[in-house]
Amino acid sequence: MRRIPPRPRLLAAEVLPSGPRQKRSQQKRARLLAAALALFGENGYELTGIEAIAQSAGVAVGSFYQHFRSKRQVLLVLMEELLEGLEQLDLQLRPASTIRGALRAVLQAGFSHDLAYAGAYRAWREAIMLDPTLRPLQGRIEHWTHARVSNAFEVVLQLPGARKGVNVAVLAQLMDRLFWDLLAQLGQMTANELEAVLDCVTDLIYHALMRDPGARTA
Repeated sequence: MRRIPPRPRLLAAEVLPSGPRQKRSQQKRARLLAAALALFGENGYELTGIEAIAQSAGVAVGSFYQHFRSKRQVLLVLMEELLEGLEQLDLQLRPASTIRGALRAVLQAGFSHDLAYAGAYRAWREAIMLDPTLRPLQGRIEHWTHARVSNAFEVVLQLPGARKGVNVAVLAQLMDRLFWDLLAQLGQMTANELEAVLDCVTDLIYHALMRDPGARTA
């Protein structure tokens, strides 16, 4: 299995204002992040301004700058939260009636977490096209997520009934890109559409990794 690199720290090079200590200030910061997340999802990155974020959060523009130096920093904080959640997501299969069921449970958990940050990722995809300094961060994110998906697939391939000769590196890269592309669309999906997507992605992964019943082992 591949060694999983450390999770990218998107804020490592950022100079953020000091974190709020009082509960009221913490609540303002949380409202600003929630407002930015919603506006990024509705309007994208470029069309979302600091004034709109502050107004939606119910705070003065000056309060925004007490917590963030720029709209870029807000987006980085939201993406950092997204990656923190992904890091905590267990990609190992849990006991289930079928391997397919266990795969779907993992995907369900992942999409349930990601759905909350769909607006942030939509803005991120736009921002990395506008801001060249963000592109190396995107490269590190992809390297990290590819390794995690690859290792998860390697574990499945140790199970009875797994296919032989699967190119795990290529499969993991393709599926990881699909996951990110779907994340950008999650905010526009209905519950029924999301369920259909989960079923289709589960089937794709299952049939790529496991032999069909009755298939030859060679």
